[in-house]
Amino acid sequence: MEILQVVGMGLVSTILIVVIRQRQPEMALLLSLLVGVLLFLFLVNKIAVIIDILQQLASQADIKMEYLNVILKIIGVAYLAEFGAQICRDAGEGAIAAKVELAGKVIIMMMALPVMMMLLEAIMRLLP
Repeated sequence: MEILQVVGMGLVSTILIVVIRQRQPEMALLLSLLVGVLLFLFLVNKIAVIIDILQQLASQADIKMEYLNVILKIIGVAYLAEFGAQICRDAGEGAIAAKVELAGKVIIMMMALPVMMMLLEAIMRLLP
């Protein structure tokens, strides 16, 4: 039950951060960052398994790997932007968090543009 480990680590670290924040807010922020990185590292193996399975499914469905790679990169950008925005909010910088989220959305649109263009070209070829 790995979820119990994740939730337990989250709850214990949250309690520690709340206690520490009263006396040393900068240490609380560092602890929050550390816990976030540790939780991400805990999930790296699971992410790798998911990517492998998606690659197998894409090859079985005869989908070009470049499409899958773009989708995986987009998902990665979304997760990183969200993680960065949450860190900014934890530090009390809601305005910067909003800008990080906006930047993530713009980057995602730029990454998706080639796929959308290929899709439009395919549709145009189908039309008389």
